[in-house]
Amino acid sequence: MTKLTAEATALSELVIEVFRLNGLALEAGDALARPAGLTSARWQVLGVVDHGPAPVSNVARTMGLTRQGVQQIADALEREGFVEYVENPHHRTAKLISMTAAGREALRQVEARHAAWADRIGKRLDLSSLRATVDALRQAGRVLEEDAASPTRPARKA
Repeated sequence: MTKLTAEATALSELVIEVFRLNGLALEAGDALARPAGLTSARWQVLGVVDHGPAPVSNVARTMGLTRQGVQQIADALEREGFVEYVENPHHRTAKLISMTAAGREALRQVEARHAAWADRIGKRLDLSSLRATVDALRQAGRVLEEDAASPTRPARKA
């Protein structure tokens, strides 16, 4: 087994905790979104298009997901009347995802439940530690993005 440096061990522990926290956050998000007929993933897409109509590719980039995954979510949201596809003045074929009144209402319901949940959970955590953790995660994200874009990064195997 390869011995890790202290930095490699710390980063590995961070990644494992982020994976674990992601699972717990998605579970909590699903519980918050379920009464409005949504899931965490659908809530996330609505949250992005709440700022204005956007093409699937922009939503995917914002969320750090694949375009195909967001397309499937957007199609489901459209079938259920939460979003509609509208013409994109900047692109002939890439339509924009636009929120409907039903989507906006569902999102507002989830946001209200989220606010109460976040306040309840947040009060049980140290505020300065939370802020430091957010800063550390943002820094790690920037470094990972830089590494992914690095021309010296080893090529992915097919």
